[in-house]
Amino acid sequence: MAVFTEVSFDEAAAFLHTLNLGQLQSIKGAAGGIENTNYFVDTEQGEYVLTLFERLSFEQLPFYLHLMKHLAQRGIPVPDPQASKNGNILHKLKGKPAAVVNKLRGRSELAPTPAHCAAVGGMLARMHLAGLDYERYQPNLRGLPWWNETVPVVLPHITPAQRSLLESELAYQNHIAADSAYLSLPRGAVHADLFRDNVMFEGDSAHPVLTGFFDFYFAGCDTFLFDIGVCLNDWCVDLAEGTHNAERAEAFMAAYQAVRPLTAQERTLLPAMQRAGALRFWISRLWDFHLPREASVLKPHDPSQFERVLRERVAHPYSLQS
Repeated sequence: MAVFTEVSFDEAAAFLHTLNLGQLQSIKGAAGGIENTNYFVDTEQGEYVLTLFERLSFEQLPFYLHLMKHLAQRGIPVPDPQASKNGNILHKLKGKPAAVVNKLRGRSELAPTPAHCAAVGGMLARMHLAGLDYERYQPNLRGLPWWNETVPVVLPHITPAQRSLLESELAYQNHIAADSAYLSLPRGAVHADLFRDNVMFEGDSAHPVLTGFFDFYFAGCDTFLFDIGVCLNDWCVDLAEGTHNAERAEAFMAAYQAVRPLTAQERTLLPAMQRAGALRFWISRLWDFHLPREASVLKPHDPSQFERVLRERVAHPYSLQS
């Protein structure tokens, strides 16, 4: 989350009034993330998140918003977009696309235990199954075509050693994507950005209760295995070193497979999709770090984290033990 577009108290109050969400009591810009303008807003009716979309268009956004509606109606704990009196969930504020969703209960867990990882793995599998009958389609906009377009842009900003790794891994992922085994992987709507700060919990570390997944604005249609790889690269690694944590990974995968067992092709390609997830976020963080946009509140992420994860995934691939 970030603030690129300033919204005053009065502007927000008038906007929320059109959605019948009650009188605005407070508004605060959110500093996390780097894509959209986000405000936490409290009204007499509850707590919400107001988002103005800085890159996504009016044409692209229905996929994300209706996906959240679809999942919420099937019992997946996700933010529920608030509708206007005529039923629209995509709005306009300050000339930009906007949405308002309910704020989830709980807090993010930035030091997850195996119990947290198991909760995420099981819910991710439920989410994948719940989205199978979602009829809208939109590709993962940060998938392979975007990697191929963006790598040449960031290459001038990195060292020769980094350049060698980035180019070789991109070539590897293009090779994987053309293989028949990859083309047969189960796919559908994926979150594609389900990091620790995009999941909420209540309870204690021994008995966590997952209260929601949020920030679906990188979602798209892709392989379920890519979604799993993205999660393993965040929930089940040491962030400082990028090294694999076997206990957390086994808890995550056991819970996921208890709901949706992996196919033989998925088991084979799991290491490759973990590398794909690391590559995707290394590229995007290099791009955001070296070619940032101006914002009144913005905290770009450190690109080196996913360089470390990618090097670890190449050197020490993780395969399922059972």
